[in-house]
Amino acid sequence: MIDFEKLKDIILTNNSFLLTTHVNPDADGIGSEIALYLILKQLDKKIYIINHSNTPYNLEFLDIDKQIKKYNDELHKNIFNEVDVLIALDFNRSDRIVSMQNEFIRSAKLKVCIDHHQEPENFADYFFTDTSYSATGHIIYDFIKRTNIVTLNHEIAYEIYAAIMTDTGSFRFERTTPELHRIIAELLELNINPGEVYDKLYDQSKFSKIKLLGTALQSIKLFGKEQRVAFMVLRQSSLEELSAVESDTENFVNYTLSIEGVVIGIFFIELKQGFKVSFRSKGNIPINKLAGEYGGGGHINAAGVRFFRGSMDEFIPKILEKAETYLLKFSNLEV
Repeated sequence: MIDFEKLKDIILTNNSFLLTTHVNPDADGIGSEIALYLILKQLDKKIYIINHSNTPYNLEFLDIDKQIKKYNDELHKNIFNEVDVLIALDFNRSDRIVSMQNEFIRSAKLKVCIDHHQEPENFADYFFTDTSYSATGHIIYDFIKRTNIVTLNHEIAYEIYAAIMTDTGSFRFERTTPELHRIIAELLELNINPGEVYDKLYDQSKFSKIKLLGTALQSIKLFGKEQRVAFMVLRQSSLEELSAVESDTENFVNYTLSIEGVVIGIFFIELKQGFKVSFRSKGNIPINKLAGEYGGGGHINAAGVRFFRGSMDEFIPKILEKAETYLLKFSNLEV
């Protein structure tokens, strides 16, 4: 159970805050940042929002006031020691903020983590985390409702809706409960247009993203004796050829699970520095444990890991073999 009163006390007794989220942020990360920013703004606090990554173009609509800045060491380094509180949103491992990690850890200021992922690293002073929540935005909603720190309005509701909608896979994942639908109904009553949010998130893709998806889909292969593992591989050269960016690959991995009989899907993405692996699974296969073997993490059915060193081609067969091991180990579970 999250101690929301303690979080309220931290916010009310401090004056300045730095908010940040994980590398290559999604709508839950950005939406949670802006929702908390709007809360702090109502309380007349001084707020900075600084991320390692640029905001993906399809999420820029969530930051209407353009408050989010990309981390620049010369411009932002001192802020870590000037503000009263550092708040990590939607991640629970310090390496998820990449270039900001060292300054975040070194800062003597109060550190807070608000998140819903499993197995947190001990990098903050206070953890307001619970894996039963559908999204970090869901936690922000409960924080408002249980403490009445501010009144939930259209602007905050908009951010929370986008956060929850995306992290539940448009309300189809496991944590989509009757209670969550009641929360969504309350958000919709604050004049949220679900069709508009969905259109901005998913139906305004750049041409390069659609072409990149085609390249990724062409690479799909099945693996293992029963061919219940599917994987696809995307090279950095393809991104450069199509003038695409890493954030364009968001949710590509989900296509691997749309194949009949497949219960583990893996997406290997070559980056300018290292590579990234996204994992998905069905049923009770704990894919986060597989990601954890390589220093990553996430949820039971959705996880990931970034490699800053090593060859992707070297790791692909190793990870596929390990995935097959997980499949056999948990084959007695319902999938």
